[in-house]
Amino acid sequence: MYFDAVFVVLDMPPSTTVWSVDGLSMMTTRLSETDGSWHTQNNTVISTTIHCSHLKAIVQHLSTVPLSGFPMSLRELHDISLSFPHSEKMPVVFLGHGSPMNAIEENQFVAGLRSLATTLPKPHAILCISAHWYTNGTKVTAMQTPRTIHDFGGFPKELFEVQYPAKGSPELAQATKAILEPSIVELDEQWGLDHGAWSVIKHLYPNADIPVIQMSIDYTKPAQYHFDLAQRLHILRHKGILIIGSGNIIHNLRLVDWKNFKKDNFGYDWAIEARETINHYLLNGDYQPLIDFDKQSKAVHLAIPTPDHYLPLMYTLGLQEKGETLSLFNDKLIGGSLSMTSVTIA
Repeated sequence: MYFDAVFVVLDMPPSTTVWSVDGLSMMTTRLSETDGSWHTQNNTVISTTIHCSHLKAIVQHLSTVPLSGFPMSLRELHDISLSFPHSEKMPVVFLGHGSPMNAIEENQFVAGLRSLATTLPKPHAILCISAHWYTNGTKVTAMQTPRTIHDFGGFPKELFEVQYPAKGSPELAQATKAILEPSIVELDEQWGLDHGAWSVIKHLYPNADIPVIQMSIDYTKPAQYHFDLAQRLHILRHKGILIIGSGNIIHNLRLVDWKNFKKDNFGYDWAIEARETINHYLLNGDYQPLIDFDKQSKAVHLAIPTPDHYLPLMYTLGLQEKGETLSLFNDKLIGGSLSMTSVTIA
């Protein structure tokens, strides 16, 4: 029995609502039967070989088993569709978060985040991959009310008093876990929102009125794994979910020149070289050298001495779809050995 396409059928009258799984997104359409064939609203023939009398039995079977090439069962896909209706495709972003003080200071980078916010459609929820949740295995926060984590020290009391009271989304956590199967994803009730998440999201949505969950970075896996894992999250972009990677592309804290930290766009020669190299690959869509960052020049090695702040970028790049454009903003160096370079894909 041959399928031209696979559809999740939600009910069975002559005209019925279906979800189409096309490998890139889901869509709703109306289905009607004519001369033994099923047609979508725009008169596309779904299958000329499945007689309508057989369709219900086929769907009942497919709804309980994983779909080849698609990690979750159709029943799970249906459940996700009910929780997060189809919407305009959301952009995907990588944000250079820099110092925690950016949460309370007014500077050019904060202004850049606020400018970005004016261009974003309002999301149903946010999934953030932060450099500051680095774990053995992959976890997603699944609590209804995530705490604001002040995971830093030596800063003014004012910073420790900041709260970002966004709600969580257990439904999105469950959906993320299902989408990423068969990879093991743990639902976490302990973490919350670390400063890699809230210090930037608060400038995008200061009213904390968008639910936020975080997904951790598995430190046992290479960059290619994270890039590939991200690609499996693409369906969330079509369900109104804003996916944010938060880190810093160039991040060598041991070599920061604190005396020149406030100097505009100040970078060591190796940091300037690394930024030019990485930006070239980004703007040309040549991502394999960025995935293989540990095989690049000495300048790139100095820029990325540890991968924790770099790997969130892999999630942003892995989510790019055909025909989309990558843009840079806040593209400056600070303190000699850090970059605030941020990325939007839409």
